[in-house]
Amino acid sequence: MRIIVIGGSFGGLTAAFDLRRLLPRESHEVTLISRDRRFTFIPSLPWVAMGQKTISDISFDLEQPLSSRGIDFLEASVTRIDPSSKCVYTEDGSHKYDYLLIATGHRSANEAVPGLGPFDGPGHSLMSPPESEEARDSWQAFLRDPGPIVVGCAPGASCLGPAYEFAFEAHHALKKRKLCHKAPITFITPEPFLGHFGVGGFGNIRQYMEGELEKRDIRYFTSSAISRIAAGGVETADGKVFESCYSMIIPPLAGVNAIADSPGLGNPKGFIPVDSNYQHRDFENLYAVGVAVAMPPVEETPVPVNFPKTAHMTEQMAKMAARNIVADIMGEEKTSHELMVECLMDMGQEAVHMVADPVRPPRNVSTISKGRRWLWAKRFFAGYYLWKIQRGATRSPKWVW
Repeated sequence: MRIIVIGGSFGGLTAAFDLRRLLPRESHEVTLISRDRRFTFIPSLPWVAMGQKTISDISFDLEQPLSSRGIDFLEASVTRIDPSSKCVYTEDGSHKYDYLLIATGHRSANEAVPGLGPFDGPGHSLMSPPESEEARDSWQAFLRDPGPIVVGCAPGASCLGPAYEFAFEAHHALKKRKLCHKAPITFITPEPFLGHFGVGGFGNIRQYMEGELEKRDIRYFTSSAISRIAAGGVETADGKVFESCYSMIIPPLAGVNAIADSPGLGNPKGFIPVDSNYQHRDFENLYAVGVAVAMPPVEETPVPVNFPKTAHMTEQMAKMAARNIVADIMGEEKTSHELMVECLMDMGQEAVHMVADPVRPPRNVSTISKGRRWLWAKRFFAGYYLWKIQRGATRSPKWVW
């Protein structure tokens, strides 16, 4: 039996390693197809943008860790999927499967905001390695001639945490250089309140984030829709214009083209509808995890804010989906549980540890803890995760995210 996994990031790698461990090698073939040859620890991209890490520091080549554990690796871009004929089409040919797990991640819909760039406009982003490297180079130039900064998220964004993290890290970098008076920071977000994060907030996160931004003299505007980014400023839908010499804006996300170009597979935005087992609602031998999955927002907001799918949540989905594919094959009972989220956010000299369990309200656990120990924990975990996932280890201590 042949199982194909599409995607070489958190979801695909976790699922492939679990499938290989749980299924007999002599009768089940596991293949991972990825357009990117390297796994990148995406949560560290803000450090790349700030010049604290390089892409090589936070990534590794996929082939050796996969092949050493009996997983076939194919570096190729998937162009479309035909679930009726159980076939994956790539630029290099077609590949039949018995079971398919899709972990393709996202496409940054930068075109949603004119000027968002970074390669065809003045705005910067950090949702991919090339974008974070471009943001780093522009940041170094900015430090030589500083001015006002705008950091925020576009309407419909779901990955909101990196915007907060970049704002805190930028302030810390400016403070060390005694440049805060030359580079005031404005934070613009579609969230109805700070710390909403697309999950409706949790605990006293709103008051906490308000206090942290205010004590850094960072102005903030909520329920704001960024409509255009120009060389000298950021415009919002209500007609406001914020002067900016450096604009870091997180875009909304869309499904990848391969899903959009596969009729019947995804919704109009290119995301895949699944049930609680992460099984496709129409094709029983097809599963999907991570950002590729369609998940409704927790509530309607004046400006759209979408539901986040973090690396930690993706890892949980991947483990469930892999076990459920095995359950299908072996005739066993499937498993499912509510997702929880655990995050460590760098704030410059310290970090904050946040837990929401389950991620959708109402919750059993909502905790926020700040301290320098969490900054050391975040730095340790980035290296630890790279070390352990290269060895096929998919279990993480609960606190690490």
